[in-house]
Amino acid sequence: MTTASSTAVPTLIGSVQRALRLMEAVGTHRDGAPAKQLAREAGLPLPTAYHLLRTLTHEGYLRRENGVFLFGDAAERLGGGPATPRPGVIVDSLAHWADVIGAPVYCALYRDGEIEMVAVADTPSLPAVREWASFRETGHAHALGQCLLSQLDERAREDHLDRHPVRQLTRYSVRDRQTFLDRLRSMKRTEPVIERQEYVMGTVCAAIPITVGSAVAAMAVSLPLHQEERLLAAVEQLRCEVTTLLRSFVFSISI
Repeated sequence: MTTASSTAVPTLIGSVQRALRLMEAVGTHRDGAPAKQLAREAGLPLPTAYHLLRTLTHEGYLRRENGVFLFGDAAERLGGGPATPRPGVIVDSLAHWADVIGAPVYCALYRDGEIEMVAVADTPSLPAVREWASFRETGHAHALGQCLLSQLDERAREDHLDRHPVRQLTRYSVRDRQTFLDRLRSMKRTEPVIERQEYVMGTVCAAIPITVGSAVAAMAVSLPLHQEERLLAAVEQLRCEVTTLLRSFVFSISI
């Protein structure tokens, strides 16, 4: 009988390894290379290489021009800065989740020093929160903004608040900068950020951080105050939906 040890070989996914070898091969050719050459250099059977190249191209990691493969936008984002979710995927997914969860769903990024709302989806019976005060300038007062700012380092937070000072929007809003910074420091990444009537009266909201490469991102759900008991279940359902989407994306290159 063998026993587990710290030197045990980890479980590896062969299809991912093969896809990465193809990406490495593409990276050695500034002007691109044809499938046959890439398959040879990656040590792969041509049919396998074709399948993976088609998948990587479909996902935006490669592009095909004049019979050769080059890095696509998604691969360039991985190396050149924070990844940006593809708008079509985000919009379609949010619409589906809003319908399944029965609550408005929001997605936002922190990019170039600002809060950027990427997409919002709601249902006829539960409309999204109306932006009566700029989401970008009032991150301290809504769950999405608090979740995004909690992911920044101290210097970035201070810089953001220098440009967008803490101000009370409702009687439940945080009252001053130091109190808000203390709140951010106490937040645990594994727990949703809950906001109750801080941005707008009569509404509660919960946000979760989203890991997409090095991007600072978050998603959230909102509900009317009288449905507050549904909030935690709704945001946990959102977390499960997002996890499933990201997992399916990672394994979309498997064969």
